[in-house]
Amino acid sequence: MTSMEERLRSIEDRLEIYNVIATHPLTGDTGERAIVDAFYADDVVVDRGNGDEPHDRDAMAEVLGRAEHRAAIAAGLAHFGNLPLVDLEGDTATAISYIALLTPDTDGHIRHLANHGDSRGYRVHRVGVNVWSLKRTGAGWRVAARTVRMVGDGAHELLSEAGRRHLARE
Repeated sequence: MTSMEERLRSIEDRLEIYNVIATHPLTGDTGERAIVDAFYADDVVVDRGNGDEPHDRDAMAEVLGRAEHRAAIAAGLAHFGNLPLVDLEGDTATAISYIALLTPDTDGHIRHLANHGDSRGYRVHRVGVNVWSLKRTGAGWRVAARTVRMVGDGAHELLSEAGRRHLARE
């Protein structure tokens, strides 16, 4: 049995990690450099699986600041994540979660929802899987590494590996 302090710290760590990962959509949907800096560790390595070299924090901020990305934000881009599966190990953690990219359905039929107005709705542009490696820093938990693969393009392997790793820890 672990001590009450250890159990409380584990709960607090997990909650902070949930909040860190919940911040990810804000990085993509605002492109704000301050949010990128608060989210990623100084030495982060991001593998987006698109054939590019892995990105560091400055490169991620540059990607999010590009005119193309700003146009996507202006068009209504919305990143929608789920609650991650988190495995804690002292001052490091691994988590896995989905991310769906939603965009306004400009060709959709207008639908009315009582008390919420009219909308053409949104469509799912694509769905990816993120594997997050996190570390505790002096400023709290930060993303130290991120691997993302789109469903149908390597995501299944990430899910299987994460599931096996999680089950091995129990």
